[in-house]
Amino acid sequence: MSYDPVADGELAAVVTFLEMHTAPGAPIPASPLALRRTEQPDLDDYRALFRKVGARWLWFSRLMLDDAALAAILHDPQVALFTVDAASGEAVGLLELDYRQAGQCEIAFIGLVPELAGQGHGRWLLAEALRLAWRDGVTRVHVHTCSLDHPAALNAYTRAGFTAFKRSIERFADPRLLGILPADCAPQVPLVGTLTAAPSPLS
Repeated sequence: MSYDPVADGELAAVVTFLEMHTAPGAPIPASPLALRRTEQPDLDDYRALFRKVGARWLWFSRLMLDDAALAAILHDPQVALFTVDAASGEAVGLLELDYRQAGQCEIAFIGLVPELAGQGHGRWLLAEALRLAWRDGVTRVHVHTCSLDHPAALNAYTRAGFTAFKRSIERFADPRLLGILPADCAPQVPLVGTLTAAPSPLS
């Protein structure tokens, strides 16, 4: 066993890749939340929801993309984006399914705002994601999660029927130190390094 140092200002995570080749038959739990398909989403609205859902877990990849790169993904007809709405109409989660690889569906992003954690809504959302992912022609559904994600994420995926098939180590600059996410957004991950000025707005 050995320790590999991580440079100041960087983070490292263990990424687990999971897949399933047969649609699960479990019923979908009840929930007061609802999924709404979002066609041609407004990019700033998407970024705001992405932050709202994922900042606690240091989601930042989509926040690094300029408008053209982000639109190329979200406006692709083979990418399906859904907003999770509360009964009040407030957006409280998102689901993004990527069918761009023939015969496959990647659950690219799935999550709810942290305030809804521990109430059973995540199990409902994952069940809905799988119902939608297994459309005609799909023979494999896959997803990945990392050690910086919600601590229940990996167990939720395996409970839903996914099987882990690969692990990798991911290293990246801490998005809080780059000013992409607030410095206090993930208190469970200590900051090690020096804060820099926030980047200029994407255009």
